[in-house]
Amino acid sequence: MSDETLDYELPVTPAAMPGVKVAILGAGKMGGILLQAFLKNNLLHPEQITATVAHPERAHALSAQFSVEVSTDNVEAARNADVILLGVKPMQVPGLVELIRPVLTPSKLLLSFAASVKTASIEEAAGMDLGVIRAMPNTPAMLAAGITALCAGRFVTEQQMSIAQRIFGTVGRTVVVDEKHMDAVTGLSGSGPAFIYIIIEALAEAGVNVGLPRDVATMLAAQTTYGSARMVLETGYHPALLKDAVTTPAGCTVDGILELEEGGLRVTLIKAVKRATARAKELAAG
Repeated sequence: MSDETLDYELPVTPAAMPGVKVAILGAGKMGGILLQAFLKNNLLHPEQITATVAHPERAHALSAQFSVEVSTDNVEAARNADVILLGVKPMQVPGLVELIRPVLTPSKLLLSFAASVKTASIEEAAGMDLGVIRAMPNTPAMLAAGITALCAGRFVTEQQMSIAQRIFGTVGRTVVVDEKHMDAVTGLSGSGPAFIYIIIEALAEAGVNVGLPRDVATMLAAQTTYGSARMVLETGYHPALLKDAVTTPAGCTVDGILELEEGGLRVTLIKAVKRATARAKELAAG
């Protein structure tokens, strides 16, 4: 076998979205998650991505880590991009859009994942008829197990919505809703992971209370929650039907369910989502 080095480069797998240039303005927590997901899933090649952060040191570190262009210049990053992701804090979105307005064109897509910022506000700041899509992802996106709700502004095309679905499909599932439902999405799937963590914590504490080691109880509680969620998603059965399949007559489960009902768990969770939704509406109002 020859020890000579190869004089050609191995072929590179084509990106799933070739020819599309994406700028991530504000590659913080969620922006960084998306950046990694684009590369990991081969949605985009590094040369198709530009990103911005607030500090030059952070820009240099990100660029070295992912081999993508990262800077502190939002205008320059947006100039050559087809899709511009707005990852800054909600209060910063209108100012950022006004800043990059000189390099915006009607063919560009603005995709915002800033909570409570309405598409109309972004369209107004842009000062032109261009596609604006609002996204509400949640934290399990970190493990590509998130759910992102998307809603379209007035000028979004089917092709642009398809691009948004592919972008957020790299970090989990997507669902398209009317914008009037986005505050409810925030209250349910945006805040929901915190509610589920409390349930897992409580189940684990219960396991400890009845004699299980804490690490075993936590594993049992978390995996049971995970598996139950998969049953709902992958079978398509109503949760009540799946619950009934576990609940045998005069068995252990039905006694436990009676305690849950007496303790008001169902009503408490409904109230939690309603309260979180109401708060999202307050934030959206100003």
